[in-house]
Amino acid sequence: MSAPGGSRRPRSLAEQLWRRVRLMGARAVRRWRSSMQLRIVTSALVVGIASVAALGAYLSTSIGDGLFEQRLAAVDAESARSSAQARSTFEAASPTTSADLQQLLNDMVFQLQSGASSSRDVFLWSPEAIPSSVVDVSTARQYDSVITPEMRRATIATADEDSEVAQVLQSVAIVPTTAEPGTTPIPGVVVGTAVTIPSSGTFELYYLYSFEPQQETLEFIQGSLLVGGVLLVALLGVITWIVTRLAVDPVRRAARVAERLADGHLDERLVVRGHDELATLGRSFNGMAESLQEQITRMEALSMLQRRFVSDVSHELRTPLTTVRMASEMLYEGRDEFGPVEKRSAELLQTQLDRFEDLLADLLEISRFDAGAASLDAERRDLREIVDRVVEHALPLAERKGVWLSVHLGDVAATADVDARRVERILRNLVVNAIEHAEEKPVEITVGEDAQGVVVVVRDHGVGMTAQQVERVFDRFWRADPARARTTGGTGLGLSISLEDARLHGGWLEAWGRLGQGSSFRLTLPRRAGIVLAGSPLPLAPDEPTDGRGLDLAGDDVTAPAVPDHASPTALPTINDVADPSGDQEVS
Repeated sequence: MSAPGGSRRPRSLAEQLWRRVRLMGARAVRRWRSSMQLRIVTSALVVGIASVAALGAYLSTSIGDGLFEQRLAAVDAESARSSAQARSTFEAASPTTSADLQQLLNDMVFQLQSGASSSRDVFLWSPEAIPSSVVDVSTARQYDSVITPEMRRATIATADEDSEVAQVLQSVAIVPTTAEPGTTPIPGVVVGTAVTIPSSGTFELYYLYSFEPQQETLEFIQGSLLVGGVLLVALLGVITWIVTRLAVDPVRRAARVAERLADGHLDERLVVRGHDELATLGRSFNGMAESLQEQITRMEALSMLQRRFVSDVSHELRTPLTTVRMASEMLYEGRDEFGPVEKRSAELLQTQLDRFEDLLADLLEISRFDAGAASLDAERRDLREIVDRVVEHALPLAERKGVWLSVHLGDVAATADVDARRVERILRNLVVNAIEHAEEKPVEITVGEDAQGVVVVVRDHGVGMTAQQVERVFDRFWRADPARARTTGGTGLGLSISLEDARLHGGWLEAWGRLGQGSSFRLTLPRRAGIVLAGSPLPLAPDEPTDGRGLDLAGDDVTAPAVPDHASPTALPTINDVADPSGDQEVS
């Protein structure tokens, strides 16, 4: 039982470590994106590191090449002089025995090594292809392996050249015998040439030069460049941080003051010091804030006067309207005794008085919203019951317009804490508007719910809206087509009041539209007060994800799938079938 547990634990720890690394990375990215000073400093450091690295690489390469070329030229000249000296000595010698020849070789190697201006090893060998009774002489036999067979053949070939200083140079890596395993080899150069001893034949002469001093000099220079580069980058970072702080701090203070101004603290001002560009910006900012404060104060006073005027006028008009209503009802009730013209006038008077009363009621409601006096009388209600009641009231209008109402209430109760009067007013406005603009095409009403909220979507397939109309659909007294006939006598305030009612619940009221393809309105309300909605259970537009929200601002030229064919009128139930609020219904 312990083995499975032990095998799962490392994976769990690895996953936790990976999640922590990703979380830290995400935090670092958010921090980098949210701080201009950090972005400038990191950008300066990246550019500085790249520049210092490029400059250091260039200097290191140039200095290393210079040291190598200088040392190589000295080695070439010194080995040429030594080889010429050896040839002169060998030409003057005339050994008669093998012992004399061996002694001559030993003396020459000692003389070449001791006569050099720098430390080097000397090798004097007889050719591999020619048997010899003498022993090869070397000052460092542990380095015999650095002389490769290819170099020996190239060295023997120099014996046929006319030049007296014909030499072969080859770079080698020297590993000291006392070095520990893994030690970096020391760079060096082997110089080879062929020398001839009269009556004894041709011999191979090699010089092994170590470039260790030059390598140490180069490493010292590289270390100095590295330390200098690090200090330079650090100094660049400090300077950049100080400079950006001097520029960013005033911007941060201005941002804090701007946030305070946005929160309504109109007396906030920047502290201005000095006479530089930032001080000029601060004074301009303070001047702008003072101007905005004066304008906002004037606008607030004007708005208050306007709201008071609308409220007072609305209240004052109710008294004469009541008197006119009483007289109008008397005329309307006795219209059968009038002539055709007087009868029609009485009917028009009654209709316009109804519209006038609706307008006064809407103006009073708007004035309450503007004054912040609107209150919510919330209770636990099933949204399907409210939809059912709205549909029953809208059926006569739908019948006159020849519009089919398709209602989908779902099987699960869509309960929420709502003000039933306000929600019913919202849905009544949406359904009536959909019927008016459906152009004898079906109107679909769908109820949905999830753990956080409830939703009602009202969709028609009529004239639709453009992007500009969708943007203004909730404006007060705005109509998509002012010349369009309105048989129900709307005031132009219905959707504005509906939007305020939705906001009062902490919900959303959204719109979507396409010309020739219809419109869709979605009301999303939280189930309880305090819930912040993150999405909607039903899509607003066709093919929209269920958690999407917001106005659709696409243009008129955007195409969408065609509206499917609907059932024939004979297949639809009658008004008596609307009684059950627990399923999908279609009524006409």
